[in-house]
Amino acid sequence: MSESQFTDKRRVSVAEGLSRVPGAGGERFAKVLEHGSLVVEIYAPRGRDSQGPHTRDELYVVVEGKGEFVSGAERQDFAPGDVLFVPAGVVHRFENFTEDLVVWVVFYGPEGGERP
Repeated sequence: MSESQFTDKRRVSVAEGLSRVPGAGGERFAKVLEHGSLVVEIYAPRGRDSQGPHTRDELYVVVEGKGEFVSGAERQDFAPGDVLFVPAGVVHRFENFTEDLVVWVVFYGPEGGERP
């Protein structure tokens, strides 16, 4: 499927999202839905999570896998079904995670994040 066929959809399964990972350049994430400021990706890191801070607020919804999530100075365990929030600009990463880790990533709102 082309990117527009994914981003124009209103429903995407985990299997459909994972069919795009890894990407042509070895990327472990793929955009699967987009509407206005909302962008949904699937992310399935393997070995090490090398992402940096993002310019927009983001939610992770853990589909599969367990491990530790580091966000700023906080470290917490995570498991399937957990929802993790990261404000824009905060350094974060998954650590000590199982090889089956799969998360939905939801970016939303303005650049720089929403202010409380």
